Amino acid sequence: MNTFTKTIPLMGTKISLYIEGAHAEKLVQEAADMLFHYEKVFSANSDHSQLAVLKREAATYPLNVDKELYDLIKIGKEHSMNENSFLNIAIGPLIKLWRIGFREAHVPEDSDIKKVLELLNPEHIQLDDEQQTVHLLRKGMEIDLGAIAKGYFADQVMAFFKKNGAVSAMVDMGGNVLVHGDSPSGSSHWNVGIQNPFLPRGNAAALVSIREQSVVTSGIYERVLEKAGTHYHHIFSSKTGYPIESNIASLTIIADRSLDCDIYTTELFGLDAISIIHKVNQMKHIEAAVITIEGDLAYTDNLKGRIHPISG
Repeated sequence: MNTFTKTIPLMGTKISLYIEGAHAEKLVQEAADMLFHYEKVFSANSDHSQLAVLKREAATYPLNVDKELYDLIKIGKEHSMNENSFLNIAIGPLIKLWRIGFREAHVPEDSDIKKVLELLNPEHIQLDDEQQTVHLLRKGMEIDLGAIAKGYFADQVMAFFKKNGAVSAMVDMGGNVLVHGDSPSGSSHWNVGIQNPFLPRGNAAALVSIREQSVVTSGIYERVLEKAGTHYHHIFSSKTGYPIESNIASLTIIADRSLDCDIYTTELFGLDAISIIHKVNQMKHIEAAVITIEGDLAYTDNLKGRIHPISG
């Protein structure tokens, strides 16, 4: 039994893969190849990815895509259509307009935002399960899977590791953490840090203890544009066209699947802290922790005894 760890700069972040098991190095290399393949299919910033081709051509005619891409678009559309969901995979034109996180980021004119809002209806993504085609019913529409793709990739890589006999493994997609088996320290649980939204990356506000689960945090600190004394973060409302306003600095979701973590960190982000905790307390197999803009930490009942704030 051997262990192997690899860090890959990919998808605008650093991806870490760890495995303990037979042929660990070979499995990690194969997993890296899987991630390079996903980059080619799903990349929002490449002109040659299938997602980019969709943007260019799917408004003209239905376009056939890989099963993986089709499946993720289908899941994303379903959650985008949920009542009061803040997840919207049709949000692409709005993200492109603001460009927060890129050098050309700016605050758009109100008139430009209003024009773009007409293109954000997820109902206008037409899917054909039989043909596996995607058709965008309005010219100028763009699908953006940035909110959910990393979780999907993490789940696929972990499924590959498990299928090939991994005793223990971790996939860290630059914030999407998914674990299997015992931690390298020999403990049955892994302690995963929840980023402090008010301090530089790497400073945890709390540690959460997990086993066979994923932890994902979304926060207003990740990508920010500052103009005329106002801070604009990168999590947008499809209704207003501006960054979501609530009392949440960060939302962490813990679930068995990393994709579910991604979905709910976005779907619930526009609610206030009390509403998020109340809602997740009614859900099975999902746990949540929120840090408010005042710095208060709150979490769901099922995290009691497993989350430990870090003082200072």
